[in-house]
Amino acid sequence: MQRILLFVAVIVVSTTSWCQSDARPEILVLGTYHMANPGRDIHNMQADDVLAPKRQQEIVQLIEVLKKFHPTKVAIEADVGSERVTQQYADYVAGKYTLSANETNQIGYRLAKEMGHKTVYPVDEEGDFPWGRVVNYAKANGMGEKFSALDETMGKQVKEQDEFLHSHTILEMYEYLNSDSMLAKGVAFYYSIVPFGDPGDYAGPDLLAAWYQRNIRIYHNIVKLIDSPNDKILVIFGAGHLGWLQQDAASDATVKLRKLAELTGQR
Repeated sequence: MQRILLFVAVIVVSTTSWCQSDARPEILVLGTYHMANPGRDIHNMQADDVLAPKRQQEIVQLIEVLKKFHPTKVAIEADVGSERVTQQYADYVAGKYTLSANETNQIGYRLAKEMGHKTVYPVDEEGDFPWGRVVNYAKANGMGEKFSALDETMGKQVKEQDEFLHSHTILEMYEYLNSDSMLAKGVAFYYSIVPFGDPGDYAGPDLLAAWYQRNIRIYHNIVKLIDSPNDKILVIFGAGHLGWLQQDAASDATVKLRKLAELTGQR
């Protein structure tokens, strides 16, 4: 019994030491817009051609900034365990694959190759997003106008992001998307949906719970990549996930959260 207690105590001390040490694994989440315009969100930006020479030069500038983080692994928004992604990356390194306009390719593959990484890591997990249920609840309970106003506000924010992109460089766009103020707006939007529900039909709260569940599963996939306290995981994910994934890393005593602003000198 004493041996068991001693063993447990050693584990606790070791874990605590790792948590409190400066040599903790680091996670930097890069919130991104969708460069290839897949149109899968409720409101979608209309990104210009990222393959155009001007934008390609700007991506080089962004890659150089991200190199300052010295990532040991690059995680991307693609289905966890995807063999297609790992094969694409291997083909790209071998000169047999041409990069698409998708940010997983333009940033993830390019950065990983320049860092000499053997692979990239897809960490996405699909989840339920019962938006229609919230819409139906609002219409059935005299809250249709309130919900429409909320939806319109989100649409305006996306339009502002679209206009910002078309008048700024890609690096400036990422500084904008990853700022604390934009992060706060993104998280606040989901909480504004919470009032749309009642006991027996928690439509809004259930949507938020589903969104949180998806993101904590994604975070699980990220931390499973950690092999060493010296690991530095760069995560490239849609900006709508940014606040939630940062919140997860900030609340996790075993890792250290890093931000883009630290690399660009905006702090």
